[in-house]
This record gives sequence, C-alpha cells and structure tokens, in this order.
Amino acid sequence: SGELLNEGGPASLSMREVSRRAGCTHQAPYHHFKSREGILAALITEGFLALGKALSEALRASADATPQETTRAAGHAYLTFALKNPGVFRIMFRSDMYDPDSHPELVQASQAARSQLHGLAKIAYGSEDPRAEATLWAYIHGLATLVLDGPPALGAGDEVQRFAHDAIDAPYFTQGTTISHDSRRAEVLS
Repeated sequence: SGELLNEGGPASLSMREVSRRAGCTHQAPYHHFKSREGILAALITEGFLALGKALSEALRASADATPQETTRAAGHAYLTFALKNPGVFRIMFRSDMYDPDSHPELVQASQAARSQLHGLAKIAYGSEDPRAEATLWAYIHGLATLVLDGPPALGAGDEVQRFAHDAIDAPYFTQGTTISHDSRRAEVLS
C-alpha cells in the first residue's frame, strides 16, 4: 500500500488495487480494514512510527556531538525519511485524509514523533518553548516539502535533493538570524 502512495499519491490507493497487488480477492482487505481511510490511517501510523524512529536514532547516534551537529543529523534523518517515503510523507500531514478520533493509534504515533522533535528543539535551542519546536519543525518540514513538491526553479531529482541536504549543512539551519544584520535590513525594507 505504501508503494501505491509513493507511485501515485492518495488517489491511487483503492481497495481493489491493494487487493490486486497483495494477490488476494478484492474483498480480503475489508477483513482487516473497514474502509480506504483505515488503510490510510494504518500507513500514516506506520509513517509516524518510522519517522520517530529515524529521529530517535539520529539523536542517539549524535549524543556526544554539538547541538549543531545533532540538529543537522536529525534534519538529515527527517529529509531522508521524506525522500524515501514521499507518498506516505505527503499524507501524514493531511488531516483531511482521516478522522483522528477514529484512529487513536495514529494520534499516539504522531505524538511520539513530535516528542522527538521536542527533544531536538531542546538540544538545538536550549529551550522547551513550543515555538522553538515549531520553528525547527517548520524549517525541516518545509525543506522536505519543497524538495518533493516545490517549484521547478529549485531543480529536480538528485540536484534538488543534494541542495536540500546542503541547506541542512549550511550555517543558516543551525544559527538562525542575528541582530548584526540590522543595517542591511533597513536597506532591504526601504
């Protein structure tokens, strides 16, 4: 099912096609899932669990590193997950694809992945402020989304993927903004 999403997005996921690829009757998936939403919810749950695991492994592997190195390692893990699982990644953040109240395991998996981002923000910014977490998440998620669905001006294929990984390694990712640019800011804004 994940392969279907990676190949053609959510529109390509039908019970009939899932059955065909699994080599079973078209009614067989209904023994495991009530509906197409059930399959999507299961895939999204697996996606959040895998993303959480990737982030956890990156944090563990860089436990003795600087905050910048740890942040970069987790950024690369997030981006790599998105690039290896584009269909699942795209629907993980589409709450219009499922009813969270009907899928508590999905909500729990999402919260577990978010807790990894929370821990990373604490390392990166030395703060538990949820805005720090949101800032970090927006940066890396936005980068992943631009690579997957961005404008042609960014490039394509390996070129844009290298660009995204280079953006994580660039100082802008870990150093943020500085006050020393105030004179240039005035020029840009005038």
